[in-house]
Amino acid sequence: MRGGSTSAGRSFKLRDEDIEIVDPPPVASKRKKVTRRGTGKETAQRKLVIPSPESSDEQMERQISEGNIAGGNEEPEQATQGEETNEENITESQPTPEPSIRKSPRTRTETQNAGASATQTSKGTRSGKNPVTQPAPEPIPLPKFIDDEARDRFELAVQAQENGVYIVYKGAAATSSIVARTNDYVQILSSLGERGEYRVIHRYNNGFSGFAARLSEEEAESIARRLGVVSVFRDPVLDLHTTHSWDFLKYQDDELGIGFSQQSTSTSSALHGEDIIIGIFDTGIWPESKSFSDEGLGPIPSRWKGTCMEAPDFSSSNCNRKLIGVRYYNNTDFDPSPFNTPRDQGGHGTHAAAIAAGTPARGAFYHGLAKGIARGGFPGSRIAAYRVCSHLYGCYGSAILKAFDDCRRFFNDAIADGVDILSVSAGIVTRKDFLTDPITIGAFHAVEKGILVVCSAGNRGLEENSIVNVVPWVLTVGASTIDRFFESNVVLGNNKVIQGGGIHFANIKRSPVYPVIDARSAKDPSETSESSASNCFPESLDKSKVKGKIVLCEDYLEESSDEERLQTVISLGGVGVILINYDEKTVASIYGSSPMTIITFQDADEIRSYINSTRNLVATILPTVVVDKYKPAPAVAYFSGTGPIYRNYNLIKPDVVAPGVDILAAWPSNDTKTTPPFNIVSGTSMATPHVSAIAATVKSKYPSWSPSAIKSAIMTTAIQTDNLKAPIKNNNGNPATPYDFGSGQVSLSGPLQPGLVYDTEVIDYLQYLCNSGYNTSQIKLISSNLPADFSCSSNSSEEQMSNLNYPSIAVSYFYGHKSIKVKRTVANVGEEDSLYTVSVETPKGAGLEVLVNPKKLHFTKNIRKLSYQVTFRHDNSTDLINRNGFGSITWTSGKYKVRIPYVVT
Repeated sequence: MRGGSTSAGRSFKLRDEDIEIVDPPPVASKRKKVTRRGTGKETAQRKLVIPSPESSDEQMERQISEGNIAGGNEEPEQATQGEETNEENITESQPTPEPSIRKSPRTRTETQNAGASATQTSKGTRSGKNPVTQPAPEPIPLPKFIDDEARDRFELAVQAQENGVYIVYKGAAATSSIVARTNDYVQILSSLGERGEYRVIHRYNNGFSGFAARLSEEEAESIARRLGVVSVFRDPVLDLHTTHSWDFLKYQDDELGIGFSQQSTSTSSALHGEDIIIGIFDTGIWPESKSFSDEGLGPIPSRWKGTCMEAPDFSSSNCNRKLIGVRYYNNTDFDPSPFNTPRDQGGHGTHAAAIAAGTPARGAFYHGLAKGIARGGFPGSRIAAYRVCSHLYGCYGSAILKAFDDCRRFFNDAIADGVDILSVSAGIVTRKDFLTDPITIGAFHAVEKGILVVCSAGNRGLEENSIVNVVPWVLTVGASTIDRFFESNVVLGNNKVIQGGGIHFANIKRSPVYPVIDARSAKDPSETSESSASNCFPESLDKSKVKGKIVLCEDYLEESSDEERLQTVISLGGVGVILINYDEKTVASIYGSSPMTIITFQDADEIRSYINSTRNLVATILPTVVVDKYKPAPAVAYFSGTGPIYRNYNLIKPDVVAPGVDILAAWPSNDTKTTPPFNIVSGTSMATPHVSAIAATVKSKYPSWSPSAIKSAIMTTAIQTDNLKAPIKNNNGNPATPYDFGSGQVSLSGPLQPGLVYDTEVIDYLQYLCNSGYNTSQIKLISSNLPADFSCSSNSSEEQMSNLNYPSIAVSYFYGHKSIKVKRTVANVGEEDSLYTVSVETPKGAGLEVLVNPKKLHFTKNIRKLSYQVTFRHDNSTDLINRNGFGSITWTSGKYKVRIPYVVT
């Protein structure tokens, strides 16, 4: 018997021998939207064994693997066949045959579009509270204990739950033996008291050192003061942030004449990718999907040292030559979802994995829409899935760090022995320091070992400084649209057709026979707020005026979700909703069997003009159709996280954008009649695996390249024009800036022949930390490969961040300076004898002069790297002082074009 019971919302674990009988408690119904912070995690109670000095590393590893040394749930226990458990195997209830109502991302995460979200709420109720009532917890009988000692263990576990979960980060894993590292770990635990080991959740000792445990605030502060501890911080909950998208990227390349060179390497041999392994940090995976078939793949790469963790609903046979490994991590707090399994119950992880590396699946569609072949960007590569997130409660930082730490197990010394690319579609808005962000910490140690980490930019694009995952050692990806639009038009009684967007499957007449009313004219007599009625808030409309009509609703206020607006109208007998929202028209929301479409403010004026011009007011909402070759595209998605970075104007983020709107890919499905095996989802989480696949493609062709070289190849070959050959625009219709799309939209073929790369060394990142305010002592703890004489420069400052050898330039603090100079170094990866000439694009009317010296770079067989200096001068014009100046620097040879953007603040 394994698992945990709950008491007052807390979770704990008991040893098998502690309990005679424990009946599993009733499972609460699934909650769609919950915003909460975890404070505890189930931990196994183990006997703490302090090794003797003569204990060998092998003995220590064996004791840890057998669970005798406290380490908490480093890896959840495996249930053998037929093993009894007191944790219910909770499964998702099957939806009805009709598609459920699903909403595209507004400012948080695309899991809302998938039908379930953990850490987000799109729009609350009118009171600002969660619209879904959480059921009261069922009373749970206390277990019957064998003896008093077992009861004591139970009480200690419950007491530990009352503390918060903290992550203790100790920097790089020491080069000493595992015995020495464990002795140090035990020493810290002993300071917590006799039962300190019961509080531990995860232990990190592979790629870096530390642990996660339940601590009081005082205990956390005490540990933070210990010598050798880099940081101690609360376990954060991070947001979770295809048939056509790859075709669209190829079309863009073809239009611009960007093609893969056949001269040196054939496309097939360069892109086979069977030895490339992409790690997906997400909500798990649905292995039965056709997208994860291993048909045609060869043996699993011999260097793979991972595992296929089993669970009651997941066996080792679910892994194959495509899905070569899975891991999962128990949650750190009460979670009614089946978290102790790698199986994806929400769909997010399955969708992301299929975008990156899915096997081509013919006959893919969503309820008849977007028919085609669903394929990943690099279908020959292998997938390793790490379940670090719950589709209900988001992604716990301690689990993400443990996954990064497990990746380190796949290395022998500095030689890569496991995953090549990590795709992380999650993030947290960091307003503090880097060393309290789990992705920042874990990604740094991954990059140290040669793994490129690709991260989403976040879905809070309408918020200021909304970009997340902003450190220079990750590749940060925003979202863009593709040339496919899900159209649901409005037809008025005067035969005027208004373009609308959204997906619905309503059985509604195509001719305009339904009365239409402006919600402002349908206000309930008891409603005092005009805006509440115009926004179709619950209890704001008069049933007698709504019944049998299509209602025109505004979407100005965020106190109610669009689903609630639709349900309010339908519950009053209304036919459907025309929603006014400029931002969301181009991002398909799914409304199921109820007719609803989204229009712009300008089109709303035309409908209101029609309503005011005649008495016979009728309209209809047409069923959804797919419009291909939609223009303009791409455009930056309204929800995509944008810069500048909070309080840092010396680095540009995002790095690039990629398709992240209305992406069709694999989805969990037991019954294709009720749940389609493919789904349409939007978010930067969908954009991220697109770039992960391109990065894997580059890694396949250039296996010795560093993570920063691969990143540079992707950034310097990005595209800045749409399919109208005009500058890519943001959601407002203005030309996108580097704060919107970084270097631009990713190219499918360009990164395979970049010409030059900006290679950033790990020591450059450490100097970046120096310039960010960290001292030499802290940095020596963080990195395991520092030169003995390393020290932060005496002139370290935020201004010096601009000198990081990055494939973009951002300079600030210009006011008061006549000029600012920055340096960049490029490495030639193209033809040996190459001559590059520079061209500079400067903002008009900004009084800015940009000089590059030298103006030409000549590479030979013996000269592979060259540097250049950029001088920014200005005339103190008000124009530049009050706004940002955007431009670019491009090096061109006869064959290659290498472009980087710059921002001057």
